[in-house]
Amino acid sequence: MELRRRSSSTAAKASDALPLPLHLTNAFFFTLFFSVAYYLLNRWRDKITSSSPLHLLSLSDIAAIFALLASVIYLLGFFGIHFVQSFVVRPADDDEEPSECTSFDKVDGQENDVMMADSITKGAAQPSPLLCTEPVKLVACGVDNDIMVDSVTKGKRVIQPSFQNVKPMVKELVSSIDRVYHDEDDVFIGSVLNGTVPSYSLESRLGDCRRAAAIRREALQRTTGRSLGGLPLEGFDYDAILGQCCEMPVGYVQVPVGVAGPLLLDGAEYTVPMATTEGCLVASTNRGCKAIYASGGATSVILRDGMSRAPVVRFATAKRAAELKFFMEDTLNFDTLAVVFNKSSRFGRLQSIKCSIAGKNVYLRFTSSTGDAMGMNMVSKGVQNVLDFLQSDFPDMDVIGISGNYCSDKKPAAVNWIEGRGKSVVCEATIKEHIVKKVLKTNVAALVELNMLKNLAGSAVAGALGGYNAHASNIVSAIFISTGQDPAQNVESSHCITMMEAVNDGRDLHISVTMPSIEVGTVGGGTQLPSQSACLNLLGVKGASKDSPGSNSRLLATIVAGSVLAGELSLMSAIAAGQLVKSHMKYNRSNRDMSTVSSRQES
Repeated sequence: MELRRRSSSTAAKASDALPLPLHLTNAFFFTLFFSVAYYLLNRWRDKITSSSPLHLLSLSDIAAIFALLASVIYLLGFFGIHFVQSFVVRPADDDEEPSECTSFDKVDGQENDVMMADSITKGAAQPSPLLCTEPVKLVACGVDNDIMVDSVTKGKRVIQPSFQNVKPMVKELVSSIDRVYHDEDDVFIGSVLNGTVPSYSLESRLGDCRRAAAIRREALQRTTGRSLGGLPLEGFDYDAILGQCCEMPVGYVQVPVGVAGPLLLDGAEYTVPMATTEGCLVASTNRGCKAIYASGGATSVILRDGMSRAPVVRFATAKRAAELKFFMEDTLNFDTLAVVFNKSSRFGRLQSIKCSIAGKNVYLRFTSSTGDAMGMNMVSKGVQNVLDFLQSDFPDMDVIGISGNYCSDKKPAAVNWIEGRGKSVVCEATIKEHIVKKVLKTNVAALVELNMLKNLAGSAVAGALGGYNAHASNIVSAIFISTGQDPAQNVESSHCITMMEAVNDGRDLHISVTMPSIEVGTVGGGTQLPSQSACLNLLGVKGASKDSPGSNSRLLATIVAGSVLAGELSLMSAIAAGQLVKSHMKYNRSNRDMSTVSSRQES
């Protein structure tokens, strides 16, 4: 006998279990979801802007999170319950022909109700819903289901509905949400273009740093009419740079990172990461590391370790300016000033104060230890404390600027060359004669002569300031970029004098580099970004040293100096052997047809 199914007007609905009508329940959870999500996003934005830890939650935050989870569970499990139950029970008129989604018809002239598995029998052990004696074929919404009729149920059937059609609905819901976000992005792009929303405020308004970068990028492309297709946007953690490394981001630049080494320095081996786009640089430094390693390694010494900041203040007369200078340089006053300065940080410790007068202006150069941080901000806070303290004894002192360029930061200056700034390091190695010939392809006498005429006499003729070297800046910049240092401080950090001398009766080569102002840190700034942090971890200097504060940054400074030593040794050897042009023609020139590459990127 042919069996067909028809839904009963009294069929049980899943929504009957809800305490409120279905539309009110859906409206409640929709409102709860969006209001709680909005609240949490605002809380997250406020914590980011105020640099508060994200993991510290108040009672309201915890309640909001639970409410969000509850609404998500409901929306995932019960949203569209009206649609879901339409797959289970769909009403149909008696006169309609059975369609693809049909309901049970009458069996032997009797209409049968749909019943749940747990109501098959009463007062007895529950049999399996599919335990039956007579097979019945059920077609529900295009899905075949085998249903058996048990004689115990007296012809009533147990249905296990199919939810396969829910998946397309979920996809459509996600697609709808994406369209909403896309439309909202277009609104923000238009607001940026017409000036109603400042581009710099997108992160705080949206609470989504990646989305803010995408909107800013699109607005920029529309404003300039130029494509940024070659500048990557995806694959970067924009939250990590908010309020720390870069403002108004629209993407990021890819710089390849190579490794040189192992560099054998002070008895330990280091593989040095170098971020550069200059061919030959990593290969040349690697050759220098090889020569140093084969000769027994290099040794280094930290001569000084102190970051400086020099404010400029002004008085009405030069005499009054001189009184401040005498007061600051009096050893009896130093301890008092140190106590005031040291309040700014548990790592910052005042080391010295040197003053210079220009007319009625006084330049105060404070030098302080800074632990494992590069320390500019740390020293600046300490200097501000001292300036505020001095106002009581020198009320006529006019503070012109927290920095008066006597520091001196990010510019070549004799004061850094002479007094030092950051870490002052000297690094040396003795290269065996056979290594000079076999690895470096030159001889000791040629290297010594070239160093004198190029690095010493040639630099003097050029009037160089701290530039008595071949290419120290090359290595310093590459390591700075890879490890998250401030690239602009390459200016003073590359101050270096390279010395070469024949030793052991002229057979071996003694080479040294003296670098008085290497400014590095292993905490703060760009060192906390994932890529840069990984490079620091490769060197074993990631983060702050818990056992000996400042030791990680000092070790990094010696690695920089040791790498410069390797780079100087290799480049000078290439010049002495006449290999420089040949090497650069081989490794520093691309054979790719760049016109085709550009056309592909533009398309």
